[in-house]
Amino acid sequence: MKKADIGVALYLLAAIVMLIVPLPAWMLDILMTFNISVSFIILFGCMFAKEVLEMSFFPTILLFTTIFRIALNVSSTRLILSTGDAGNVVSTFGGFVGAGNLVIGVVIFIILILVQFMVINKGSERVAEVTARFTLDAMPGKQMAIDADLNTGAITDEEAKARRDKIQEEASFFGSMDGAVKYVKGDATAGLIITAVNIVGGILTGMLMQGMDIMSALEHYTILTIGDGLVSQIPSLMISLATGILVTKGSKDADFGNVLVKQLFGVPKVMYLVGATIMALGILTPLNLLLYVAFGAMFIITGRMMANSIETAAIEGEVDQEEVAASEIRKPENVNSLLQVDPIELEFGYGIIPLADVNQGGDLLDRVVMIRRQIALELGTVVPIIRLRDNIQLNPNQYIIKIKGIQVSEGEILFDHYMAMNPGYVTEEVTGIPTFEPSFHLPALWITEGQRERAEAAGYTVVDPPSIIATHLTEIIRHHLAELLTRQDVQHLVDNLKETNPVLIDELTPKLLGLGEVQKVLQNLLREGISIRDLLTIFETLADHATTTRDTDILTEYTRQSLKRAISGKYFPANETTSVVTLDPKIEQEIMGSVKQTEQGAYLTLDPEKTKKIMNSVETETEKLERLGKMPIILTSPIVRMYFKKLSEDYFKDLIVISYNEIESDVELQSVGMVTVA
Repeated sequence: MKKADIGVALYLLAAIVMLIVPLPAWMLDILMTFNISVSFIILFGCMFAKEVLEMSFFPTILLFTTIFRIALNVSSTRLILSTGDAGNVVSTFGGFVGAGNLVIGVVIFIILILVQFMVINKGSERVAEVTARFTLDAMPGKQMAIDADLNTGAITDEEAKARRDKIQEEASFFGSMDGAVKYVKGDATAGLIITAVNIVGGILTGMLMQGMDIMSALEHYTILTIGDGLVSQIPSLMISLATGILVTKGSKDADFGNVLVKQLFGVPKVMYLVGATIMALGILTPLNLLLYVAFGAMFIITGRMMANSIETAAIEGEVDQEEVAASEIRKPENVNSLLQVDPIELEFGYGIIPLADVNQGGDLLDRVVMIRRQIALELGTVVPIIRLRDNIQLNPNQYIIKIKGIQVSEGEILFDHYMAMNPGYVTEEVTGIPTFEPSFHLPALWITEGQRERAEAAGYTVVDPPSIIATHLTEIIRHHLAELLTRQDVQHLVDNLKETNPVLIDELTPKLLGLGEVQKVLQNLLREGISIRDLLTIFETLADHATTTRDTDILTEYTRQSLKRAISGKYFPANETTSVVTLDPKIEQEIMGSVKQTEQGAYLTLDPEKTKKIMNSVETETEKLERLGKMPIILTSPIVRMYFKKLSEDYFKDLIVISYNEIESDVELQSVGMVTVA
């Protein structure tokens, strides 16, 4: 055990012992002095704590000190009633504080109890209750603010984690304080009861056992009881005051003394008015002239000193700013920060700023958070931080999307309008401004708020500007997600899987495949929209086949076949016949015959004229599927799939090419055509 643990254990053990074992007067003096010292430590510790979490164990401290004081009360009561003497500390407090007068001692003791019980304890209890409630209510908003800062790149993942932990600690602290102040309130009540019992018990003991008359017993035991009460209530009062200071700290990070002095005496105008008022009272009323004039002059002098201090600080601040500006000019330019490229950027004109400004009711930042979560769940990878920036060089309603610093798409919205799109079956016309939906380039209309209900009732799909931007951004990220997956991202995925499957990771990398080769396989899957969330199956497949080949294209095909349940679920709905197009076996043979293997990988040497004829046939057959409202899906044999995909991807970006081995046995398919060349 550590020394601190032993010390805390002895502190609690001493309290338990005092409740059971009678203590001599000299030991009681030592423990009471120690109790007073601890109360001073707690008081000044709370005063100079810059934030409440520096005293995060304060609720526990309250419980420990309350038990210790009660144990002292029990021990002193036992001594008073048994011997008529409770040691030097109790006698001194009873005689000195009460000036040797029974009535004065009783009055001072009652005043201390009332101040603690009715003022400090009651106020602290109310403040702790309200603070706990507001802290808990504010937690969701603080969490959203942290997520927004994280997504805009204002803070790092480590800073976001530290802020979230701090919010949790603050909520736990104020929740505990709400209950802990009841200890102090109960301690004050117990002090009153113990004092009353001591006085009655002392009188009876003095009369029945010591042979005193009632007045002598009353005076002797009452003074001792008041001394005992003062010894315990003064530390209790200081801890109550410390509780009030801690729960009423307005700033979470402030030096108590400096802030307090600056707020009270930091405004010269206030000092001048107070000084003049005090001097006027001394001159115009029968009050002590010398005293009030001296105090008034002191406040005026203090105000003048503060004014000089403020002027000096202002001049020094200007000088410091000039020196900083000069040093910035003199020092060589740091261009390292200019070399960094953000993976994803969303830049927008000033007309779109309200959509991203939380203070103006914009929720674009929240939507960005949801995009990252949605893609993580859908495709199994973490999207890099999306940087949001305003750009005055853009048109007010224009926005652009950049990938690695290069613009890849753009759009334009009307801030106070909605976009209405005809799903294809609506015949009723709605007047509006013609436009195109930026994500899929579908024809659409900009309509006003007043036309929204009518358009929705007619069957139009109506979306607001933030949804348009969020959908566009989501599609761009999906399309470029493969190139956004870095080796560092793959390393994070590997590390996460290693926590639960260390044997698999140790077998696969770096023994069988390097990190770059794993990255290429995952990029191949993401490039065709296949989720890599089932990383365990992917890595097990790679470990099974990496012993025979390290060709990442072939490994990708093996992996796709292992993921056939996910692929079938994505493209072939259950209990429904899916229309597809097949590939002529003759074309498959020609493609395989044109494959050339090199050390850098395989490539096709197919005749351009033949390629053009094949692509024309693909266009003809896939148009049949599009007229039916179906996805353009072409089925091939497993060995041809990846080569045909490479052949067609330059012509048809959205063409889905699937091999027979990637389809579950219970999937129902219907061929509506075949890609062939006459």
